Amino acid sequence: MEFDLSEADLAFRRDKRAWIRANLPADIAERGRRGFHATRSDVEIWTRLLNAQGWAAPAWPAEYGGTAWTPLQRYLFQLELRAAGAPVQDQSAMELVGPVLYTFGSDAQKRAYLPKILNAETFWCQGFSEPNAGSDLASLRTRAVLDGDCYVVTGQKTWTSDAQRADMMFALVRTDPEARPQAGISFLLIDMQAPGVRVRPIYTIDEGRSVNEVFLDDVRVPCKNLVGEANKGWSYAKFLLTNERAMSAETAHTRADLSSLKRFAAEKLADPLFAAKVSRLEIDLMALEYAVLRVISAEAAAQDAVASVLKLRGAELRQRVAELAVEALGAAGLAVNPDPTGHDATDHPAPRPPVPAYAHGWLARAMFRRATTIYGGSNEIQRNIIAKAVLGL
Repeated sequence: MEFDLSEADLAFRRDKRAWIRANLPADIAERGRRGFHATRSDVEIWTRLLNAQGWAAPAWPAEYGGTAWTPLQRYLFQLELRAAGAPVQDQSAMELVGPVLYTFGSDAQKRAYLPKILNAETFWCQGFSEPNAGSDLASLRTRAVLDGDCYVVTGQKTWTSDAQRADMMFALVRTDPEARPQAGISFLLIDMQAPGVRVRPIYTIDEGRSVNEVFLDDVRVPCKNLVGEANKGWSYAKFLLTNERAMSAETAHTRADLSSLKRFAAEKLADPLFAAKVSRLEIDLMALEYAVLRVISAEAAAQDAVASVLKLRGAELRQRVAELAVEALGAAGLAVNPDPTGHDATDHPAPRPPVPAYAHGWLARAMFRRATTIYGGSNEIQRNIIAKAVLGL
């Protein structure tokens, strides 16, 4: 594909940049620029503004509310969103379960859930990982037993992002314990308000709350909430995980972080050793951006190995840019200034050291991003996938 921007693409970018800057509320943008997890209210407000323009889910097929933008235009839109500090939308809904539903879901499921995703009326969380089934997802033990017109679900999910604000969970459950591990799994949609669902927070090192444990105690889930066929959930999960890993490159986020770093670290960049680190990061990011653009220009899901390469490299760059920012900040980088959604920040406020406005949030960001090489399948697992698929090992 051609990566140079045409006049039409440049005009598209200018138009979207102007609209975002004119419509993004200033307080929401400030939280976004500090790298904090967006609140549900922030996401609702912003998603509904986008949906009114028809821009809530640019990558979805037009028949389900997507745009007719080219892959490059969609990427340019993401760059402008991140540069402006716009909150990340409900990724579990928009980028994970949404595509599963419009690809494999029933007509009734599409009518029931897709419009509410587009307008941020229903928030979702992903019920995949379990205490002993993270990267080895096929060993999951949460079971679903058919009882009349319902499945009775019992088990536990962990590291469940945003479960504290979710209305629904899409979960992998074992419906045939006698089948080989991958063959006995189904894909269920679970109401988070149903009797028997319990959410317990996990507070992370950045003093924020974004992940949780979810306990499922004899939760009755209507059979109409089964996506596709029973015992075929592993196929739907592979489709979703490939999307997630390609998405996990997060190049637009890293590009925004790098731009911010270069602005506040201009004096530090006079040090040739630090400047060399920043240059190497930017070169690596450009290479990854081109790889991502090649994948999305194909208008098809990335192959497993390709998605794993993007996820692995993107996770490493997310960590590197945050670590360089903390290094550039020096003593000011020691100020944690925790995420406002976190337990310590809201229930136990404490004085924070005075630092420049641009320093806020960077240390918390750097600490939280230790997780990037774990979530979505650890980098060790990604290397195994690449070794098997590409090298035949």
